[in-house]
Amino acid sequence: MRRAATAVRFDRVSILRVLASVLLLAAALHAFAQEKFGTAQVKVGNHPLKVEVAITEPQRMQGLMHREKLGRNDGMIFIFDEPSYQSMWMKNTLIPLSVAFLDKDGVILNILDMEPQTLTPNMSAGPALYAVETNKGWFAERKLKAGDRVTGIPQAR
Repeated sequence: MRRAATAVRFDRVSILRVLASVLLLAAALHAFAQEKFGTAQVKVGNHPLKVEVAITEPQRMQGLMHREKLGRNDGMIFIFDEPSYQSMWMKNTLIPLSVAFLDKDGVILNILDMEPQTLTPNMSAGPALYAVETNKGWFAERKLKAGDRVTGIPQAR
């Protein structure tokens, strides 16, 4: 019996399809990668808070999602591109949080408590340039309210 040899032939179209598939896979893996955040120290009123800084769109989209804990005096500051009405939700967020929306001068517009794994929009009371998220009740425990100021906010690059 004679065995037929099978030839593997790669033409230009096949190679381009394989390359396109590899690029799509790489893009998908990048989308699932965890963003890295810089840190800063801010003061909310007279209270220090160590914050991770979410300044890019992918960082703002990820926020505190998938975290199982947050240090007692830790949080995240979101720096938006320009002042506008902002909204936060708790999709894929496992810990209860409070959010303070801040105007362009770092003055707190409003503070809201948010429950884990909810899709309810939590809106700023006015045009906000920043939002600070931390453990639920952190602001209330320190008697912080609308009109108080956050200082030491890192500048957008």
